[in-house]
Amino acid sequence: MMKLIIEFAYTDSVNMTESNARTLFMAADSINIVKLMQICCNFFEKTLCPNNCVGIWQFTKTYHTPELHLKAFHYVLSHFEAVVFCEEFMQLSAQDVIDIISRDNLNVRQEAPVFEAIIRWITHEPQEREGYAYLLLSEVRLSMMPTEYIQSYVLPNKLILGRPRLPSAILLAIGGLSSGRDLTNVIEAFDVRANHWMNITILSEPPRAYHGAAYLCGYVYCVGGFDQVFIATNSVRRFDLSTRTWQEVAPMYYRRGCVSVTVLNGCIYAMGGYDEHTHLSSAEFYQPETNQWLKIAPMHDQRSDASCTALNGRIYICGGYDGNEELRSAECYNPETNQWTLISPMSSWRSAVGVIAYDNHVYAVGGFDGTAYLQTAEVYNPHTNTWRNVSSMMTPRCNFGIEVVEDQLFVFGGFSRVTSTSNVEYYDSETNEWSQACDMDVDRSALSCCVLSGLP
Repeated sequence: MMKLIIEFAYTDSVNMTESNARTLFMAADSINIVKLMQICCNFFEKTLCPNNCVGIWQFTKTYHTPELHLKAFHYVLSHFEAVVFCEEFMQLSAQDVIDIISRDNLNVRQEAPVFEAIIRWITHEPQEREGYAYLLLSEVRLSMMPTEYIQSYVLPNKLILGRPRLPSAILLAIGGLSSGRDLTNVIEAFDVRANHWMNITILSEPPRAYHGAAYLCGYVYCVGGFDQVFIATNSVRRFDLSTRTWQEVAPMYYRRGCVSVTVLNGCIYAMGGYDEHTHLSSAEFYQPETNQWLKIAPMHDQRSDASCTALNGRIYICGGYDGNEELRSAECYNPETNQWTLISPMSSWRSAVGVIAYDNHVYAVGGFDGTAYLQTAEVYNPHTNTWRNVSSMMTPRCNFGIEVVEDQLFVFGGFSRVTSTSNVEYYDSETNEWSQACDMDVDRSALSCCVLSGLP
């Protein structure tokens, strides 16, 4: 290299090639031969092409040649559709790619080459680069793309589908009766954000219907109900999420099919139900620390096929069937005094109803009034001891699952007129409207649901 520089000093000319131009420029820069540096820059400019323009643009970032740097960058922008197929483009940093594709004067006939260039750049080193997908893809001007291209090539791409965010809660829909009125052990998990169900059934677990489900201290509990030979049971099973195994825990005092179950103050409460002889008014609660059930004061009314919820340190139970008729009565339990108090009755008689605490009120939804399957819903205000009607569901149903997930009230499956359904809909108290959600995979009634929150 020194030979070329000495030759230039004597002859004012130099034999420059693409293979030696950069090294010659660096040598000239180190000893400040400005004229030779300018000759090198002129050479770079004359030889700009899709294969080398990115390298020259990067090279001139290090060495202060603003005019050549700008010309090389403009060349990249002007010949983008050819440049992206060259190896130098694959070596760019994410920020360099953003600097190029974010420019309004990027010369592309359509926006598709921009999208395809990003995908090609990411897949060149996927493990290192997939984390930049959001930043890069946000620069694609989707409004400039044909709808057909977006549907056919953009939306199906796995980078667009992306890595899902972890939901704050997962809902489980457990057991029930299939559309053929057979008991089922199906368990489906629902991600409300993705509006997606996943079947997580453990085939060895026996089926159960008309039971209660609860999530407490990292365990899922199935309480009472009817077993696989349709006998009311006092059995309680607990599912360990970490080991994916079921185990038996202490049984209830009473066999309870069509039981009402809720969680309050770290305990599981089981109320009413049917033992195949009597519709029960008795109630009890389970302490997981001691693995014991303790009796509490009985309710005012006998109730099977009722539904209950916990709100502000109290338990509310509504509706049901007493052996003679469907009920519209409702009552409230205070664990501090161990007393039940009758509250204002609902406007409708409701057996196989869904009851849930939502938006600081108690909602009673659907059910059977002795004549018809209901799609109506009403809400109780504990402060005024009054009920008022809200919008009706789109589908009448009884014996369905009900839960609140991410500030929306969901109903799952149930019996609707002539058969079990897989239909799911949800209610928003702010709009007073019901909307459809993704159906379960399996038609079911007499199922029970619980929400797994605070997941790791």
